Parts: sequence; C-alpha cells; structure tokens
Amino acid sequence: MSVRKDIKLLLTENDFTITSLAKELSQLTNKNYSRSNISQKLSRGTLKYEEAKLIGQILGYELKFVRTKPFV
Repeated sequence: MSVRKDIKLLLTENDFTITSLAKELSQLTNKNYSRSNISQKLSRGTLKYEEAKLIGQILGYELKFVRTKPFV
C-alpha cells in the first residue's frame, strides 16, 4: 500500500478530513498547511518523514521502523 492510501485510510478510520488534518498540522508547526497542499503531497509522494510522523501523532499513532528480516 502507498503512503497516500495508508494516510487516507487512517483519516477515514479516525473520522478526520484532510481539511481538519491541515488545520491541526498548521497549529502544531506554525506553518500554513491547506487541504490542497496536503492532497498534492500525498498524490506526488513528496510528504516528508517529519510530516508523516506529525500526521501519525495527530491521529494517535506512532511511526516507527520494524525489522522484518533477521540481522545479517
């Protein structure tokens, strides 16, 4: 699954809209996020790691790496 689909699914499951997400991101970062800006980042695949972490935080999730292969 792509980051775009993952985030859209999480938004739906948490009864959030991209507009409300943009508002929360703007408040947390003191930067101007809009619905259009977030949608474009998701569509283009240009969402930054820090932005993904903040989105997870807003929705009540933690973004972390999980080992799927044994250490070589």
